[in-house]
Amino acid sequence: MTTTAADVRGCDTSDMLTIHALFRRAFVDAPVLVRGVKDGDLSRTRTVLGHVREVAGALHHHHESEDLLLWDTLEKRAPACALHVGRMRGQHATMATLLAAMEEALPEWERTADASARDAVADALDAVRDALLRHLGDEEDAILPTAATVMSPREWGALHARGMAAVPKSRLFLQLGWILEVVPPEERSGWLATNLPAPARVLWRMIGRRQFARHRALVYGTAS
Repeated sequence: MTTTAADVRGCDTSDMLTIHALFRRAFVDAPVLVRGVKDGDLSRTRTVLGHVREVAGALHHHHESEDLLLWDTLEKRAPACALHVGRMRGQHATMATLLAAMEEALPEWERTADASARDAVADALDAVRDALLRHLGDEEDAILPTAATVMSPREWGALHARGMAAVPKSRLFLQLGWILEVVPPEERSGWLATNLPAPARVLWRMIGRRQFARHRALVYGTAS
């Protein structure tokens, strides 16, 4: 059986830094967006709630992918990393609890647009943010270097493939827009050339960029 380059151990894990930057940005901004909604503004409440639910769902799916595809492999191939993996599993469990508490606070605010309900959501998001920032830093320090050594490009790529499969087609350009926001401006053209085929880049320039700009303005309350 022939071994291809995609199956040789050793992979580039730098794409995870971009995903982490995306989640950092989203969850640092989320409690600020929530607290910025005026008491009784039901329309704005529902807009911000939709965004919060979307980023929380993306984070949950991301962690689920790591639980399914990453931890067991690292424990088997790098036993010295087992303590770090155990910490990651524990942090994921904590995050799941905090996200569930945040989700439980959403319906009351969605129903009433009341300031006290809004503040309960914001406080829950503060807890999610704080735990997430600690977790992402730990993962970058303790996990990514080991994964880069013991996992193959095909195995690492399965994480990306599972993540993309969860994004509805109608939301792909929005997801791309949020990602590009955390890519340094001078690197965006290169990032697009590396990660998108030419037809998709054309569609982004013709349709997706404007679609994302409208969505971003709606989320951040800057739409005219």
